[in-house]
Amino acid sequence: MGSCGNGNRVEMENGWSFLSPDPLTVTEDCLAVAEEATEEVVNCVHPTLDTEEKRKAVIDYVQRLIKFSLGCEVFPYGSVPLKTYLPDGDIDLTVFSSSITEETFGRDVLAVLQEEEQKEVAEYDVKDPQFIDAEVKLVKCLVQNTVIDISFNQLGGLCTLCFLEQVDRLVGKNHLFKRSIILIKAWCYYESRILGAHHGLISTYALETLVLFIFHLFHSSLNGPLAVLYRFLDYYSKFDWDNYCISLNGPVCKSSPDILGRQCPSFHLCCCLQSLFDVYVLV
Repeated sequence: MGSCGNGNRVEMENGWSFLSPDPLTVTEDCLAVAEEATEEVVNCVHPTLDTEEKRKAVIDYVQRLIKFSLGCEVFPYGSVPLKTYLPDGDIDLTVFSSSITEETFGRDVLAVLQEEEQKEVAEYDVKDPQFIDAEVKLVKCLVQNTVIDISFNQLGGLCTLCFLEQVDRLVGKNHLFKRSIILIKAWCYYESRILGAHHGLISTYALETLVLFIFHLFHSSLNGPLAVLYRFLDYYSKFDWDNYCISLNGPVCKSSPDILGRQCPSFHLCCCLQSLFDVYVLV
């Protein structure tokens, strides 16, 4: 579910209220011109062939290192294979093994990375490996100055990746969903500073849930990333965050989280997304 802190909500409301005409009053010509300018912004932060090759090489290196040392398969998930990462984004990997516990497994992966860190001559520069003993066990490190988060047996992460990929195909319009995710992530990270689960801020998954619901509500009128961002800001600046949060199907009352606040009006798209969710996530 998606949720924002009260402080960030107040800042968004105060800043947005000064210059937020109703989205329906913005003419198509004005929006088209603004979308062209927005495309230049997206082009500055979206994945490029160079960043794709560099990240692919780092992923391949970590996969080979862990498979050679521990005999385990490693898979990327999250924003890198989805191609919605920002230039400062990390790489999420998950390692699969059914033979040992996650904590023991995590310590083994940590030892492999620490050994690689100590090598004077290594294929890649590995720095600061550490084990995060949280609810979801993680090993974090830097490889070529890129943050790597390694989790264990996260099948749900791979299913979510497949789900979001299918959502993008369902939405269409030249990958509008992915382009919108990139733009809104950039706004949340660089402009409003509200993105970053590691710092107690909103997570990427929560943000994607918020964007998904915007498509639920307004998909027929959304033809560019700026239109999605505009609807995102307009809708969530007025949202009752004190009493509700957002799920895939819409607002949920915090006092009764098992009951949807109201039925999603965009019923056809909602049903399609729910079907995808059932296939790829509820496995």
